[in-house]
Amino acid sequence: MKKDFSGSHDRDFLNTAVYPIIMKNKYNCIVICGPTASGKTALAAAAARKLNCEIISADSRQVYRGMDIGTGKDIEEYEIPDGGIIPYHLIDIAAPDEIYSLYRYLDDFYSVFNKILSVNKTPLICGGSGLYIEAAVKKFEIANVPEDKNFRESLMTMDMDFLLNSLKQFPEIYERTDVSSKKRIIRSLEIAEFSRHHVIEYSSGNSFEIKPVIFCIYGDAMSRNVKIDLRLEQRLEQGMVEEVRQLLKSGVTYERMQMFGLEYKWISRYLHGVIGFNEMKETLRHEIHRFAKRQMTWFRGMEKRGLKVNWIELSGKNEMLSRILEYPGQE
Repeated sequence: MKKDFSGSHDRDFLNTAVYPIIMKNKYNCIVICGPTASGKTALAAAAARKLNCEIISADSRQVYRGMDIGTGKDIEEYEIPDGGIIPYHLIDIAAPDEIYSLYRYLDDFYSVFNKILSVNKTPLICGGSGLYIEAAVKKFEIANVPEDKNFRESLMTMDMDFLLNSLKQFPEIYERTDVSSKKRIIRSLEIAEFSRHHVIEYSSGNSFEIKPVIFCIYGDAMSRNVKIDLRLEQRLEQGMVEEVRQLLKSGVTYERMQMFGLEYKWISRYLHGVIGFNEMKETLRHEIHRFAKRQMTWFRGMEKRGLKVNWIELSGKNEMLSRILEYPGQE
């Protein structure tokens, strides 16, 4: 029978189950991931209340200030009923007109992760950016190399064989590249070209080990899309169009908004008169469906790439929370 975890902190349960197992170094962090609109923020907040965690966001767009509704920050979920708020990190730390790279994310992530452990609390990583999650827990070495738009555009017309043969001239970089993606091959060539004239600095988290227990929310495509459509309507009612309008008024360029993709891309196109409202909403709806599918492809790939993933079926928050809190008993 499932427990109801919706009430006050169940300290007796914690003392005999999850918390001591985490603190005995079997794991030193929890990961809750899943596609957009799956309820992972609310789930992470509920788990953090039970397990004395601090939350680290793993979302490539939530780092930017002023992008609240479109990125689903849902800060209100972190509020504690009896007052206060669950500590959270890597949200609202960059201006939307600056480039916040994966290298910079990892640098900030390792700093925050270490600080949380130092006060005997558990980091809870929550987000939908699979690359950020995998890079963090596997401690990828990411090169601090600036983007070169002209260089990238010059290679986009080249075929894959030419790009691969060019990259093979740099064996150390080639070995670390996902060669199934043209975009990543070009990025690696960009790094290789930069290395000809500069010493490359790499991200590093070697001062501590990351031992995650990973939970990923999944569901059938129809259920997932119903939730996406409902949330899109809610966000439009909450003022998502006005949020984009204010970002544009603040000086964030139209071109920059296109780089953010999804809500910011299509709503800015609507505000610039490129498309109508109904076309914007319908296109955005389909684009988010496709995005969620790509997210699930990445999460399934993490398992194939050696990470143990515990799959949680998309359901109510309490049912999903019980899976997390009962996890050690399944070992």
